[in-house]
Amino acid sequence: MRALRGATTVSENSVAAMEEAVMELLDELEERNQLHPTDIISVTFSVTRDLDAIFPAAIARQRHGWDGVPMLDVQQMYVAGSLERCIRFLIHAYLPASVPVYHTYLRKAANLRPDWSLPQSLQPSQSVMESKV
Repeated sequence: MRALRGATTVSENSVAAMEEAVMELLDELEERNQLHPTDIISVTFSVTRDLDAIFPAAIARQRHGWDGVPMLDVQQMYVAGSLERCIRFLIHAYLPASVPVYHTYLRKAANLRPDWSLPQSLQPSQSVMESKV
């Protein structure tokens, strides 16, 4: 089991803007990680408090194969000065330990984790821990 992180931003609090951003984010996630919905264990989406037009999970369920994936939407904790209109996800999925994970940060959210712009290989301690699970 592996964890994948990602985030994006939207230009406005509207259904159309959120649908466009979530679909773009998940397209990139699936493509870069060769991820199929049947490999996904669960998804947690979080949104900043300025986004309430639609649930990201409702958008994701429109995707082929995603309607059976357990998903949860939550509100991101507010911190003064933090990135606005941001949608984040944490996905747990079955992916081979030998394959690098590509975390997906798009639009203004790319500045959240510039250190994750490259694939994340497992550290030796992580691969040992995962082989015991």
